[in-house]
Formats: sequence, C-alpha cells, structure tokens
Amino acid sequence: MFNITPMVRNILIINVVIFILQDRLFPANQFALYQFGSENFQPIQLFTHMFLHGGWGHLFSNMFSLFIFGPLLERFWGPQRFLAFYLICGLGASLMYNGVRAYELNKVEEEAAIYMEHPTPMAFFNFMEDHFEGRYERKFAVEYRRNPDNPTYVAESKEAVRYVYQQLINVPMLGASGAVFAILMAFGLLFPNMELMLLFFPFPIKAKYFVLMYGAFELYSGFNRMPGDNVAHFAHLGGMLFAYILVKMWQRSDYQNNF
Repeated sequence: MFNITPMVRNILIINVVIFILQDRLFPANQFALYQFGSENFQPIQLFTHMFLHGGWGHLFSNMFSLFIFGPLLERFWGPQRFLAFYLICGLGASLMYNGVRAYELNKVEEEAAIYMEHPTPMAFFNFMEDHFEGRYERKFAVEYRRNPDNPTYVAESKEAVRYVYQQLINVPMLGASGAVFAILMAFGLLFPNMELMLLFFPFPIKAKYFVLMYGAFELYSGFNRMPGDNVAHFAHLGGMLFAYILVKMWQRSDYQNNF
C-alpha cells in the first residue's frame, strides 16, 4: 500500500509544484472556486481549485492521504481509471459544495433584503452575529441601539449588511479534499475489511468503519458548523457521494462485461 504508483506520484508532484508557485503563477482569486453568483466565478475553477492549497498543513494532509490510500486503488483500477475517478469526484465535490452554499447564501440574501426594508438595531445585531460573528464593530451596534432613528446609523447599518453578503459570496474554496475523501470512500468500498492502524486510534480499525465514522463526522460538522469553521464539509461529503456512485456504476459495468 505504501509503494507509490505512477499516477499518484504525478498528482503529488503537480500539487506540490503548483503550491510552491501558486502565489505568482496561480493566484487564488483566479483559480480557486467561487460561488456561481460571484463575479469572480469562472467555470475552469471547478477543476483548478483542487490543485491549490491554503498552506503547508492543508497540502500535507491531503497529499498524505493520497499517498497512503491512492496507490492500492491505482493498482486495482489502473492509472487512467484512477485519474478519471480523481477528477470526476473532485468535480462532483465542487458542484455539491457550490449547490449547498448557494442555498445557504440565498437565505442570507433574503435576510439582507428583509433588513433593508425594516432596519432595526436588534435585526442588525442578529444578522451580524449569525453571519459575521467576531468580525464586525460591536461598538457601532451599541451606538445604533441607543440611537435607532439616527439616519446616519441606519444607512451605515445597511451598508454593513451589504458588505457582509458580498464578503460571504466571494469566499473561495480550494484544495484537493473533495477528491481525497472520494479516495477514502472508494478504499472503504473496495477493501472494507482491510485493517488500518491510525495515529489517533490505539487499535486497528477496518476500513469500512473508518470511512463510516469519518463520513458521519463530516455530515454532523456540515449541519452544525461552529463559528470560525472554514472547512468545506459538504465538498468532502460530495466527494464521498460521487465516489460511492462511481464505484457502484463501475462494479455493475465490469460485472456485466464479464458475463
């Protein structure tokens, strides 16, 4: 499992090289994935985002998982099918992430529109706490509450709400995590009883249970996002979902071709 295979090696090299050069040749504001409604969105970002990373830790965690779990899958499928799986699931992960995020931002947009029609200090406070907690000037909110009819404060609060929405819709997503979580899912499906020895487990655990627990954690984290959590949990889940579908399709196709 630890002998690196050609396609895994190539993907590792590409990711490392791009990470080293990305600030100069691959700026995140062009190739990271933005929301469909953002003025920064470009279709090519659906693929390019999976070769960009936010830091050495982000890069290492993704590439280490690829290095550990990828080679066995490449030997099982061959390099061409493995690469197709990696790219298709990375694309699927980005589509699911953007779809879920679009739904969330639509709700934010509706709340912002309601505030524009009925601005009050309490509504302003609630909006900022829900969507921009810890990143706005609370002193202004206090002054606004003391002077709720002050037209200057009302205008400034509306501008702040518009700013928050624009900030949220223009937060990019980047990284190979969606494709990597797809690899984890495929590994659990194809080698369910293989025992893994993990750093944070004091005993071996079968691959199917590891994937099940990791998927449950991502599902919980996606629906119960904590303040400051900038992890794209639904991209991870999207990668796992598309991996499940693709593996089952290929298994059915291979079975039919053999008979």
